[in-house]
Amino acid sequence: MQRLAGSYCSALLLALYLGFGAPSLAGVQAEGEPAVEEQNIEARYALERLAMVKVIAYLAAKISSETGIAEFDQRILRAMNKIPRHLFVPDPLRPYAYGNGPLPLGHGQNISQPFIIALMTHLIAPEPGDVIYETGTGAGYQAAIFNELGAQVYSVEIIDSLAEPAAQRLVRLGYGNILVKSGDGYNGWPEHAPYDGILIKEALDHVPKSLLDQLKPGGRMVLPLGSRIGQHLTIVEKHSDGSITKTRVLPVRFSPFQGGSRI
Repeated sequence: MQRLAGSYCSALLLALYLGFGAPSLAGVQAEGEPAVEEQNIEARYALERLAMVKVIAYLAAKISSETGIAEFDQRILRAMNKIPRHLFVPDPLRPYAYGNGPLPLGHGQNISQPFIIALMTHLIAPEPGDVIYETGTGAGYQAAIFNELGAQVYSVEIIDSLAEPAAQRLVRLGYGNILVKSGDGYNGWPEHAPYDGILIKEALDHVPKSLLDQLKPGGRMVLPLGSRIGQHLTIVEKHSDGSITKTRVLPVRFSPFQGGSRI
């Protein structure tokens, strides 16, 4: 579970929504034959996806002084403009699927806000053929993005009632090269290591040695590192000589890593 921390982000979001407003739905009819209605709904979602991507690009530029990133990898924005995020949230929340905020998935878990998802993906910097490990599968949206970017994904979700539907959803929507299992992601998935990238989507006050050991030399781990009060989204890079460097990117606030006392 996550929310973007800092008053500057709240101000930017307000300015953003005042500036962009809602996407125009001119020409999209609300009623008609079932097939036409379905086409109109999909057209509306397509407009909302495009607006979401514009929001992400706008925010990336606005807080570049904080992150050091002038713009996100365009491949990531194209992937997010393609993936039907509304199919990864509970049905009653579909009208809000493309807003720039986290949404509840049930069981005390959220799908993170699109901007943070884009940022974390950019920091991992996945390339086609990379092998990625992630914790907190949730609905499977992040795994779908990695898959669109050509990566093989191994994802672990501690809540059984989220893991199985996520795996089924990804298969149903045609996302291959993704394996999901239920369990405690803290110790990784050693059978498929080493990983080019590791994404931890829950807060920790330390970098797990078990996961560092599974990170390939030259690879990157991204996680919210800090205390319960707040963390910094942090890049952990493992160099060819085995040395480690940590780079803080942005203040965030995520839920603690489940499965033990780890923060």
